[in-house]
Amino acid sequence: MKFYIRAVRFFLIAFFAISISAEYKLGRDYELIDNPLPVKKDGVVEVTESFWYGCYACYSFEPAINSWVAKQKADVKFRKMPVSWSPVHQLHAKLYYTIESLKLDPSTHSAVFVTMHKDGNMLQRENSVKDFLSKYNVAPEITEQYLKSFTINQKINRDAKQSRQMMLTATPMVVVDGTYIIKNKGSFVDMLKVADYLVELQRPNS
Repeated sequence: MKFYIRAVRFFLIAFFAISISAEYKLGRDYELIDNPLPVKKDGVVEVTESFWYGCYACYSFEPAINSWVAKQKADVKFRKMPVSWSPVHQLHAKLYYTIESLKLDPSTHSAVFVTMHKDGNMLQRENSVKDFLSKYNVAPEITEQYLKSFTINQKINRDAKQSRQMMLTATPMVVVDGTYIIKNKGSFVDMLKVADYLVELQRPNS
């Protein structure tokens, strides 16, 4: 009887794995990065979202990705990677890392999206960014200090280098362990289902 139960259990696990594999296909639902980032081999799968505050799709994706992150186990590490393609992208990337460095409430990131996409203030100048953060009790001189800090510029340069290596050409994109990339094809739900699949696929290799 025990052998029968084990056999059934094995069959169900194998069937589930096959059905999941059949559902998501390389080249259709996700791509393998030609020049992947080194995997740290620390037992943690790193999931990265390329984003820009000024991207409406990123604004729409925000509730879904936040909900997905909240459900992940301790062996999944999530980070946002702000793109820095132009001066305004770079300013917004500096804003992202300034909020992070000052340890402001995470809701501040959502407030940036709302300010841009609901209030119509695209925060395209440093003074606009200073005015925005002053609402969160950050003095303008402190904001300027962080916007021009060596540490934040170093992070942006690192992100730009990794972005080029992983061929991140749009926002939002989701990268799993610097190895697999999921592009936005119109369904955020599907993107995150593929992310779940790739996290499971990558776990033994992380």
